Amino acid sequence: MLGDIVGRPGRLAVAQQVPVIRERWKPDLILANVENTSNGTGLTPEHYARLKDAGLNGMTLGDHCFKKVQIVETLDTAGDIIRPFNLPLGARGKGWMRIPFPGNPARGLFVVTVLGRIFMHNMPADDPFAAVERALKEFTEKDPIVIVEIHAEATSEKMAVGWQFNGRVAAVLGSHTHIATADARVLSHGTAYITDLGMSGPWDSVLGRDIDKVLSRMITAMPAPFDVAEGDPRVCGVCIDIDEKTGLATAIERIELKANPSAPPFTA
Repeated sequence: MLGDIVGRPGRLAVAQQVPVIRERWKPDLILANVENTSNGTGLTPEHYARLKDAGLNGMTLGDHCFKKVQIVETLDTAGDIIRPFNLPLGARGKGWMRIPFPGNPARGLFVVTVLGRIFMHNMPADDPFAAVERALKEFTEKDPIVIVEIHAEATSEKMAVGWQFNGRVAAVLGSHTHIATADARVLSHGTAYITDLGMSGPWDSVLGRDIDKVLSRMITAMPAPFDVAEGDPRVCGVCIDIDEKTGLATAIERIELKANPSAPPFTA
């Protein structure tokens, strides 16, 4: 799973590096958080289609899930993209998805995303712990293989979700802060964990945004557009090995790949 894709640099970096990931790690499935894909905030149907064509098998969204309202119909109909599960009942789209494994459609990967509540003020969200419990009851497949994404600001809240579901899901993966953490590990009962996957986008930035614009806003308090930066695009995330029999993880490895802006698709 890859961390938050930010803007055009992130989209092109992912498109360029997905073949590298498939060659090096040989994953069955590749997922990514795509909530910052379109101009840094939200996702459009066009960019959803491009990322699908680039080789992503599943996509998740966070607190910016409805920032591009034209994606709502896609969220209602597509089976490979979800918004957070713990939104109000009237929210459009799906909160979890099942992605069949290639060559074995009877076995699938269940993915559920929940928003944290500590320091998260963009949209109302229910208790993430109770939401995951509720989602697990909806997975009717025998011994389901489950990945939980906790899209949250507070490291403590993400880690607490990891321990709460240790041994019950294959992985608990944090996202949202755009800074990859150094704590990727398999917890004591077989759940792969990382506090934050990091960002797939321009590293010469402040969380993917133009450095000068962010500094100006922080230093002067004057309004400034937080444009997406361009420099040093990279792809970050993790590769997880899961035992199909137990549905639990055996290994987790951080991914950090530098894209080449002088090569396609940047130059196409």
